Amino acid sequence: MSDILCVTNRLLCKEDYFDRLAKIAKAKPAGIILREKELSEDEYRALAERALQICNEYGTRLVLHTFSYVAAEIGCNALHVPLKLLRNIPASERARYTALGASCHSVSEAVEAESLGCTYIIAGHIFDTDCKRGLPGRGTDFLRSVCRSVSVPVFAIGGICPANICEIRQAGAKGACVMSSVMTCKDVKRYLEELA
Repeated sequence: MSDILCVTNRLLCKEDYFDRLAKIAKAKPAGIILREKELSEDEYRALAERALQICNEYGTRLVLHTFSYVAAEIGCNALHVPLKLLRNIPASERARYTALGASCHSVSEAVEAESLGCTYIIAGHIFDTDCKRGLPGRGTDFLRSVCRSVSVPVFAIGGICPANICEIRQAGAKGACVMSSVMTCKDVKRYLEELA
């Protein structure tokens, strides 16, 4: 089973977005996080409904991002949210997700996310990345500290590539998240195999 979570960004996509989504789903990552957070709730719902159909077709988990109401409405049982939003979701609603994740940027945030019911955490950004241009990566020592502070799986994000993925695993991470590379690479399946 893959230990890679693929994060979408339709602004980076050089082909039909749903064609790319299908290629990612067919390659069987650990999950696809439908990020697209700049959309309105209605726009996101329409996108999520179609994305869920694609992921269901290939048996790949779809994780909605930010819009918890949309997840409930379309029957998606996986949600990823920023920690500041997670704090405002009632415990009864958090409990309905079989996969619940939060983005964390410190050990204290990771500990809090786990206490709020997260089943996994994304820690970052680990290496320098164009997505966070000008901000240095937090490094593998940071990642190691996060991994040691929680009992749930930790996925690293930020500048992950085949050349450094071993460092992520050696630091104790369950796996990694990729966005730019998986949205732009020529061959999704081959790229994910290179990260294995």
